[in-house]
Amino acid sequence: MIKMKGRCFKKRTMLFAVGLLLGAVSALATPMMPISLPKEAKCPVCGMFVAKFPDWSASIAYQDGTKVYFDGAKDLFRYYLNPKKYDPARKRAGIAFLGVRDYYSLEQIDGRKAYFVVGSNVHGPMGKELIPFAKKGDADGFRMDHQGKKLIRFEEITPTLLRSMQ
Repeated sequence: MIKMKGRCFKKRTMLFAVGLLLGAVSALATPMMPISLPKEAKCPVCGMFVAKFPDWSASIAYQDGTKVYFDGAKDLFRYYLNPKKYDPARKRAGIAFLGVRDYYSLEQIDGRKAYFVVGSNVHGPMGKELIPFAKKGDADGFRMDHQGKKLIRFEEITPTLLRSMQ
């Protein structure tokens, strides 16, 4: 038994606690695996089955818990900027989260905070794509390595920009 501040603990209890702590630290250091996509999920913009391209997938989560899946950030923003066209019953104000995948880690990140590279030589399932990154440094490096034309943020994504990517 080990005495700590007037209490006795068995060694195995302490070892268990240490094991839990190390497991938690390890889990934090491990990158998240991509979220599982419903096999039947179709992009409402282009009709493509999203699960075929999980590394490019993006999603919108509504405050009521409904999720809409996309084959890439470009189609997510086409939907976001013109929701009446794709789902007249939905309003932009009801959106709780815009999820895009960081190109390198494949973790889902907040599309409103992401950095996007436009005009690179890397294409997604639907051709030219907005390439998302959680970190500006990663986006800058990718832009330089893959002839990206510019680095933009959420506020700079417009219908005109999306049309130029067709």
